[in-house]
Amino acid sequence: MKKLLLGSVLALSSVFTVTACSSVNANTDTTPSATKMQKQHKAGMKKGDMKKGGMRGPLSQLDLTEAQQTQIKAIMQKQHGDNKADRTENKAERAQMHQQIQALTNARTLNNTAVSRLADQQAAKEKQRFIERIQTQHAIAQVLTAEQRAELVQMKEERKNDKKGDREPRGERPQPGM
Repeated sequence: MKKLLLGSVLALSSVFTVTACSSVNANTDTTPSATKMQKQHKAGMKKGDMKKGGMRGPLSQLDLTEAQQTQIKAIMQKQHGDNKADRTENKAERAQMHQQIQALTNARTLNNTAVSRLADQQAAKEKQRFIERIQTQHAIAQVLTAEQRAELVQMKEERKNDKKGDREPRGERPQPGM
């Protein structure tokens, strides 16, 4: 009886210890990258951005006139169109693509023609998204003054350099298998 009681006490104490340690780790686990990203997100926003329809991102930091804001909003609206309809359509396409990939993966032999066809479909979609993104960027750039375009380029370069500083240097990263 004493052994059973002692075993139960030891088991309960180990459960409490594990629970306490995991809750301490959960409470003290901080992710500096997440908080840093939140700070950067907030820093990129101006007070006026919180208004309905305010500019976001780097464009919010430019001194845009009302006419420029209106033109850029029209460009963005034209580009994005009916997002809900697009999302529903894209979700259906992704589900269909997933089914096709699963069928190819589970087949006894790999149908290289079908794999190539799926790859071509994906490449065509990516190409179209790329073209639309560049067309939108070009249209917005035509609305901006030369000074605003230069300032936008500078902000993008600074952001790019900030992101490079967040990465670990290549030589200090642990190599796989070592």
